[in-house]
Amino acid sequence: MIEFKNVTKTYGSIKALDGFTTKIEDGKIVGLLGPNGTGKSTSLKIAAGLSKPDFGSVEINGAEPSKETKAQVAFLPEIDHLYPWMTIRRCADFISAFYADWDWDKYKELVEFLGLNPSTVIGKISKGMRAKAKLLFTFSRNAPIVLLDEPLSGIDVLVREKIIQTIVRDYGKGGQTIVISTHEISEIEPLIEYVIFLEDGKIKLEGNVEDLRFKYKRSLVDIMKEVYGR
Repeated sequence: MIEFKNVTKTYGSIKALDGFTTKIEDGKIVGLLGPNGTGKSTSLKIAAGLSKPDFGSVEINGAEPSKETKAQVAFLPEIDHLYPWMTIRRCADFISAFYADWDWDKYKELVEFLGLNPSTVIGKISKGMRAKAKLLFTFSRNAPIVLLDEPLSGIDVLVREKIIQTIVRDYGKGGQTIVISTHEISEIEPLIEYVIFLEDGKIKLEGNVEDLRFKYKRSLVDIMKEVYGR
């Protein structure tokens, strides 16, 4: 379980999170939704142990982020963090050295499933293929918690479909907890079971997706439009 307790985080004069409090239960696919700049990426970075809150705390299965909790969390950042001079295989060799839960069988299956060539130099492939490569390195681990920061941002429809298929495929096999931060809601709506809408670093609305659809009598996309007055 991931638990945020009154988390506040500021960058200069900007308050990215403001008393953010929620619990993310095990074995769920959770959507962390909202427009850009609402605190989604910040919350995932704190959960991944890459940033610390100014106030409040985060717990991963009862423990604050540390070297031990990082071993339980696979994090896919929005930024392109891959070394461009490496081949996909060399990058896999590099990343696998850091994580005991790296699974070479999953890596081989995903390489084929995603249509990637291990000998390809990362700096010479398209943005869509790089997005697939980032997903490959994230899901080649057997981490119980997976955090995906804007995995669909700026890529074409066909690649988005493949990414969604990969998320579903891995979730079905491993029963992981997957948190997806995005402002692209229509594609992920069929996946998510629980949703958290953020605005100005605070929770605007959260709940079970089916309950919210029943309450508002509309799709998640239309609920979002109402939540943000659009």
